Amino acid sequence: ILVFDQSSSVTGERLAQLRDAARAGLGALTPRDQAALVTFSHRVELRQGLTHESRLVLETLEQANPAGETSLFDGVYAGLLAGVNDAARNLVLVFSDGVDTASWLAAEQIIETGKRSDAVVYALSPKGVGSVAFLRELAEQTGGSAFEVESLRELSARFVSILEEFRHRYLLSYSPQGVAAPGWHRLEVRLKNRRATVKARPGYIGR
Repeated sequence: ILVFDQSSSVTGERLAQLRDAARAGLGALTPRDQAALVTFSHRVELRQGLTHESRLVLETLEQANPAGETSLFDGVYAGLLAGVNDAARNLVLVFSDGVDTASWLAAEQIIETGKRSDAVVYALSPKGVGSVAFLRELAEQTGGSAFEVESLRELSARFVSILEEFRHRYLLSYSPQGVAAPGWHRLEVRLKNRRATVKARPGYIGR
């Protein structure tokens, strides 16, 4: 699920690089994969729902005309909901080049929604923008990663590498015992006698 900033700052070369990156990422999908597109400026729009026809996502992105302010929080929220009825675990890939200026929702609400969802969020932004802290926290809470890029020319390679990393994830499940159901429960995943970096959700919310 692509969640792209389409505010007035994403124009010219920046827009061209973002479209190229989307083309590279969607080109790496298999016929079994689905893709969707959410864009946000001062408006949030589900431009294309989940589809196996990735060309539809590209065509829709080509038609987008960036303008207006930045509803980052609202846009991410829409991206998290875009795959809520899908049985598979969703990758939500967010790009924004600025701070939130127009959302109705607060950052804390989006973090809580991320904790409750099954989606994994990866986020990219230019180095030094003000939204980095929010994107990093959201990515951490969902088991993903946030990246700051020096140049938008890095986006295409980043999109493809994120997709490859996501494909190699494992889904571990268990049934907790002796734990009160409601509320937040912290988890830690460790490997025994293995030298590796573990990337996982830091906990779950009991229902």
